[in-house]
Amino acid sequence: MQAVWVIAKREVNSFFDSLVAYILLVLFLGFSGFFTWLFGADIFLSGQANLQAFFSTAYWSLFFFIPAITMRLLAEENKTGTIELLLTKAVTDRQVVVGKFLSACILVGIALIFTLPYAFTVASIGPLDWGATLCGYLSLMLMSASYISIGLYASSLTSNQVVAFLISLFAGLCFHVLFDALAANFTGFAGMLFSTLSMSEHFDSLSRGVIDTRDLIYFFSIVAAGLLLAEFSLTKRNLE
Repeated sequence: MQAVWVIAKREVNSFFDSLVAYILLVLFLGFSGFFTWLFGADIFLSGQANLQAFFSTAYWSLFFFIPAITMRLLAEENKTGTIELLLTKAVTDRQVVVGKFLSACILVGIALIFTLPYAFTVASIGPLDWGATLCGYLSLMLMSASYISIGLYASSLTSNQVVAFLISLFAGLCFHVLFDALAANFTGFAGMLFSTLSMSEHFDSLSRGVIDTRDLIYFFSIVAAGLLLAEFSLTKRNLE
């Protein structure tokens, strides 16, 4: 476990050393703040003391920002050859994958922490349902973890960061948009299957304050699958 935290800390430091973290934090807070408070679903005009406008905005903002965070995690290591050097140390492929996964989760967590003043501002306007609000933040974190695992796998497949970004984005589009659209156009078992695979189906349920084990299993399954595939990809590269 110590090796995992060392790798995670190294990656978090590299995010801030390269200004990537600052740029993404500013862009995320700028987009989420603008579309939450000023444009579109104006939170002051909703007539309700809740953060659904923010959660809906962050749902899309994080979807686009996460591939930019994850594209370099393993692709850059593959390009520079430092992945071989890293794996020759007393760490396993799984520790490398989990450490890099945690680093991206920490960066997203920091971004969400900076939005906590939104909650306190809304609470000062009217009675805020803190249970639903916490579930909303949980749903954003679980969604982010799911896309981070997908992005990490995409980054393990190539040494080109742009290719990794595109693979992650297109894979994410299946969960974010495609499955939802297919569910609306199919009935019976196929419709139920696509609905189950849709990210919005589980995100909306959890963000409204309804904690369902099916939603948790969905998110954790994507995370586990992405991390296992990334680990398998690293192992395969080492054997070649």
